[in-house]
Amino acid sequence: MSGCGTGSCGCSSTDKSTAAPASTLTPAQTAAYEALVATMADAPQQATPAPQAGALGGMGAAVAEVARVNGVALNAPHELLDEETLRQRACTELLRQAAQQAGLLPASDVPGALGAISVEASNAIEQLLERELDLPDPSEEACRRYHEAHPAAHAQGERAQLRHVLFAVTPGVDVKQLRLRAEALLIELRCADDGGAQFSKAAAQWSNCPSGQQGGDLGWLTRADCAPEFAREVFGGAEIGVLARLVHSRFGLHVVEVVARDPGQQPSFEEVRQAIALTLRQQAWVNALRQYLQVLAGAAVVEGVALDAAESPLVQ
Repeated sequence: MSGCGTGSCGCSSTDKSTAAPASTLTPAQTAAYEALVATMADAPQQATPAPQAGALGGMGAAVAEVARVNGVALNAPHELLDEETLRQRACTELLRQAAQQAGLLPASDVPGALGAISVEASNAIEQLLERELDLPDPSEEACRRYHEAHPAAHAQGERAQLRHVLFAVTPGVDVKQLRLRAEALLIELRCADDGGAQFSKAAAQWSNCPSGQQGGDLGWLTRADCAPEFAREVFGGAEIGVLARLVHSRFGLHVVEVVARDPGQQPSFEEVRQAIALTLRQQAWVNALRQYLQVLAGAAVVEGVALDAAESPLVQ
């Protein structure tokens, strides 16, 4: 067995056409936003509430709260979005407007439906970030420190036997309540000492993945078999048993149990020097982008979505 076979866990049988919405963002931008959207909610002091929705035609029909960045709507009146999706749209809109202000994108460019942006806007954002984010190459010493601290990060042939319970994040779901339920189950399963029987029962009862009918069993998986954000949380370590944290992915929140690990072969530093340098450069790029977005958010009028904002560019 290898994954659930439907894509709801990001396994090797995932149908790539349905795993995530189509996007005109570059792979680097997409990876960065995945890393950023959660952290941009740490300090919501810059966000101001959007006007409360009223009733339509006396029928009491509720409309969704409309979030905005400098007056530009991020969602339609009846489009209910979770906080993470709203933050991602807000980050993209901040960068799109910054590209316009820098003269890289015509003022006539407007956001598309469902948070999409034009190809021109995507290219302009990439040019903007290349200009604004000045990143030095990581030093030999930094690369060696990373290699020593993460000996299994670039293991060849590493795999893990996994089980999970998926709490899927779908349109309209109350993410806070979903997280509370997932965290409660995580604590319960970490305290269980019954050989895995309780995990199997919980997967059958709660999991939104078809693997729940097999006790949450995903079989033996490699990094390549999983969604990248899922793989980053599960591989490269030595933990066995129910992980002490919820694993976040594009599909939702996962309670994950590592049943067994096969560490594979550990390459030498010389063999992975270039890969480590790319990893460190990507981390530096994400941090620089986070700081740049904080500055943009501090200078913007943000409504209906919580963003970490800085009033000064000196956010180092």
